[in-house]
Amino acid sequence: MAKQGKRLKAIYAGLDRDKLYPLTEAVATVKANAKAKFDETVEISMNLGIDPRHADQMVRSMVSLPHGTGKTVRVGVFARGPKAEEAKAAGADVVGAEDLLELVQGGTIEFDRCIATPDMMGIVGRLGKILGPRGLMPNPKLGTVTMNVKDAVAAAKAGQVEFRAEKAGIVHAGIGKASFSAEQLVENARAFVEAIQRAKPTGAKGTYVKKVALSSSMGPGLKVDVASLAASA
Repeated sequence: MAKQGKRLKAIYAGLDRDKLYPLTEAVATVKANAKAKFDETVEISMNLGIDPRHADQMVRSMVSLPHGTGKTVRVGVFARGPKAEEAKAAGADVVGAEDLLELVQGGTIEFDRCIATPDMMGIVGRLGKILGPRGLMPNPKLGTVTMNVKDAVAAAKAGQVEFRAEKAGIVHAGIGKASFSAEQLVENARAFVEAIQRAKPTGAKGTYVKKVALSSSMGPGLKVDVASLAASA
């Protein structure tokens, strides 16, 4: 860990910690400093002017990034009959009903995204205490409780990202890999920011997007100029 500390210290020595980086410069700098032995995830963090403790200030939704996330997403689907077959054909990793319920109850969760047809929510509801804390509970508002199983599975596999504001009003997500081109990361970042803007709750007052930072898994965080996030910037 001492070696890791020295590496980061050296990187930070060449950065202006107080500077507000234009998005394109922030992306280029993050990519240049992502030197771990694995393909680091590039992450965006946004501090919003909301209080998620109030129902009318919650920010939660999905966004499909134009270039995906670079991450392999395992999809589990609760469905029966033709819809189960549709899920399998669409590439779902795990499909089932009562049998899948028993697997999850037994501690086997082999999926990163959970989708269910509406008729299966009676079964899925029994897994609330298991799936809920993991952020895996299907939700109609997020499009994960649906009869359109094919499109839901395809979207999840293509790199659809779920975001949800935490207690302090912070939203963060991976928007790609360090191996992505700078242009791909910029486009993904702007798509994510646009989704956050669309999800602005009615109860939000004052400045909505307060601070934005960009980083890689093992790299330093950079403050991003909010004005540079707009597609027209």
